[in-house]
Amino acid sequence: MEIDAYTLLAYALIWTIFYFFLSHYIAELSRKRWTTWIQSDDSDDILMEALEVVVNEIEDRMHDKLESFQSSFFGSLGAASKKLDDATGASTIKALTRDNPMMGFVAEYMMKRGNLGDLMPQNSPKTGVKQPQNSDKLGLK
Repeated sequence: MEIDAYTLLAYALIWTIFYFFLSHYIAELSRKRWTTWIQSDDSDDILMEALEVVVNEIEDRMHDKLESFQSSFFGSLGAASKKLDDATGASTIKALTRDNPMMGFVAEYMMKRGNLGDLMPQNSPKTGVKQPQNSDKLGLK
């Protein structure tokens, strides 16, 4: 049996058209079935189970990043506090005068006298500056 070129071309064209429509029909049915399944309640548990590894990896990475941020943040705060103590000498003075309260009082007075009082930690809250009161007496304020 011999097939001429036109018959072969006709068969190829028919099979191509048939395959094209058949594949699109099957793809459309598959898409509809997938969409229906995804929107159902049954898919939630299965998808969460399948994605559990990804969710755990994201949680682990976020936890690691949070820990590294905390260590760098609090480390920089500690370094800044140490630099402030070194600049004011407050920690050194407190360490030297810990056993002698009178020397601590004198050192604190000297630091306040040298305008370093704002750098010293205060135990009591600051109060406002008192204004002189006016008197009705003549010549007195």
